[in-house]
Amino acid sequence: MTGRSSKAKGYSGENAVVKWLREVGGFPYAERRRAGASKDTGDIVGVIPGLCIEVKNHARMALSDWVDQLIEEMGNHSIPAWSGVVIHKRRGKTDVGEWYATMPAHVWLDLIKEVDGRG
Repeated sequence: MTGRSSKAKGYSGENAVVKWLREVGGFPYAERRRAGASKDTGDIVGVIPGLCIEVKNHARMALSDWVDQLIEEMGNHSIPAWSGVVIHKRRGKTDVGEWYATMPAHVWLDLIKEVDGRG
C-alpha cells in the first residue's frame, strides 16, 4: 500500500469514528484533529475534555504498537489516567459500533474506578 492510500485509509477510519460519535454517541462537536502537531495528542477531539482517541484502520492488528502510541499521546498533554483508547476497525465490519476499543488494563481500571466514584 502506498503512503497516499494508507493515509486515505486512515482518514476514512477517523471520519467514520467522528460520524459515529456524532450520530450515535451524541457528541456533536467530535472532529478529526489536524495532522502535523509535533507532539501528537490523538486523532479525535471534541468528545470530552482530555480524551485521547487513537483510530486505526489496518488489515493487520498491531495492538502493542498502537497501545504504546496511545500511551505516548496521553503523556503529551495533561489528561486523566482513564481517558485513552485505541478504536480499531474490525475486519468485515463497517459499523464503528462493531469495531474494537482497546486500552491498557491500568487505564481500564482507572476508568471503572472513576465511574464507581473511587477515582
